[in-house]
Amino acid sequence: MAKVTIDGHTVEVADGTTILNAARQIGGEIVPPAMCYYSKLNGSGGKCRTCLVEVTKGSEKDPRPMPKLVASCSTPVMDGMEVANITSERTLEARKGVVEFLLINHPLDCPICDQAGECDLQNLAYEHGASATRYEEDRRVFDKIDIGEHIQLHMTRCILCYRCVYTADQLTDRRVHGVLKRGDASEIGTYIENSLENEFIGNVIDVCPVGALTDKTFRFKSRVWFLKPMDAHRNCGVCSGKATVWMFGDEIYRVTGRKNTYGEVDEFICNTCRFDVKDLSQWTIEGPRVIENWSVISQGHYAGITEPIHKNVIGVGEKKDDVKLEE
Repeated sequence: MAKVTIDGHTVEVADGTTILNAARQIGGEIVPPAMCYYSKLNGSGGKCRTCLVEVTKGSEKDPRPMPKLVASCSTPVMDGMEVANITSERTLEARKGVVEFLLINHPLDCPICDQAGECDLQNLAYEHGASATRYEEDRRVFDKIDIGEHIQLHMTRCILCYRCVYTADQLTDRRVHGVLKRGDASEIGTYIENSLENEFIGNVIDVCPVGALTDKTFRFKSRVWFLKPMDAHRNCGVCSGKATVWMFGDEIYRVTGRKNTYGEVDEFICNTCRFDVKDLSQWTIEGPRVIENWSVISQGHYAGITEPIHKNVIGVGEKKDDVKLEE
């Protein structure tokens, strides 16, 4: 076990734990942001550099500070290590530079992007972004393409986090897409225009931190803050059947995996649950999804529901007494 102090908060973690995961055990605003790291995907992390932190003390045995900022998602803790995240001016300035770099090619199309309101890059831009760009060259532009019956790729928005590649590699039995070319010409693409056809391939939409991969069955139907996310489940022979259904009245507009505080899916769901089952009678609604206060999704939501809103809906008081959504 190793003791590490992050922004004045000390926690004891298992040897080999990364700084990022140690910070997540503490929780709160001291947790560094992460655009490419995904705890359930082997090999993820170390690409976007948004999780950079300053190590002011290496360990008890070697108390010297590390000369450069390190990626918290791939740097293991040492006993006695001291880390500065939000208390470090170097870190905040570097993070601002990373966000500016990510926005060099990323289009400012938030008003028409389906990811608006739940986009990690959008949140980072509000917190650390500059008011104007210093970049004078033309942005990269790609045509939108369909890479499957239900998935559209808007490569112009992609930040090359590799999450979708790792998901297809580790969750499906075959992968037909990846990063093509090199350098500033790199792009996500498929092999000879193959379409992504696999029972779990829809999960690439959930892991994408920006609006590069979108659900064609939901595109332009509604903004997420107009919908009410509800925990729901159904009997499914392929996956666990546990999902979040996004409702407007009694109509299900889209289905996604249930995500934790850090935007990572708890259990991956199959394409049938995600794309094909939008009939409310086939789902058992457990109760409202807890949404963080700072999220735009929490706007316009309800609190204190005790009566079912549908014959197949379980009231909050019956199953989830601890659920309290913001008004």
